[in-house]
Amino acid sequence: MMPLDHSHLTPLLEVNALSHRFAQARPDQWAVQDAALRLYPGEVVAIVGESGSGKSTLLNCLAGRITPTQGEVLYRAANGEQLDVHHMPQRQRRVLARTEWGFVEQHAADGLRMGVSAGANIGERLMGQGLRHYGDVRQNALDWMQRVELDTGRIDDSPRGFSGGMRQRLQIARNLVTRPRLVLMDEPTSGLDVSVQARLLDLIRLLVARMHVSVLIVTHDLGVARLLAHRTLVMRHGRIVEHGLTDRVLDDPQHAYTQLLVASVVTP
Repeated sequence: MMPLDHSHLTPLLEVNALSHRFAQARPDQWAVQDAALRLYPGEVVAIVGESGSGKSTLLNCLAGRITPTQGEVLYRAANGEQLDVHHMPQRQRRVLARTEWGFVEQHAADGLRMGVSAGANIGERLMGQGLRHYGDVRQNALDWMQRVELDTGRIDDSPRGFSGGMRQRLQIARNLVTRPRLVLMDEPTSGLDVSVQARLLDLIRLLVARMHVSVLIVTHDLGVARLLAHRTLVMRHGRIVEHGLTDRVLDDPQHAYTQLLVASVVTP
């Protein structure tokens, strides 16, 4: 993906010296250590690394789901105010989570309400923003089912009867219906068949470009990073060991660990 010129932009998300150690870990065992990053409006950044590298822990710290041991996460709200994610009232963070933010879970069932219909899953976030007219909520749900290539005839069906790929598209619709400014994605294509992954990635790329949304996507798949991300961060043992434009990182890796990751993909 072509790089963005963000020299004139203010970061949407700013992470400084963020570290986290779980309570049961050894004193020298950090899940994330001294992470720093910037995410700009309209930019897609991938966080890559092997399982256990700390990338999902970092993402959950950014989302406010895990309180880091140290460091800060700053978010520039739609009204221009800079908010400290871990020092704001929980109520304010919950409001942001259903309005300006989205979070796409690795397992779609974790990000959906499996006991209600597909249409209700999409419409809930709209109702949380104050939309109460049933016809308008339903029409928005139908529109978004079309956008994510779901059969609108299944609007009243439970997600329990959907395939994995269909559930993931429904989860994306549920997150994007309120036009968030920031979307965090945790391995959104993991566990899907190759053909289903390809369609889902094309859909994500199209929607993100059209909506000018900022995305942080965690993935172990370098192909996902290459297709979607303007910049890529590489994590190993909780540290960001390399970062830069995606094509540069993947075509000319500088760190030995990144070189191993790339070689594992291109070598039979």
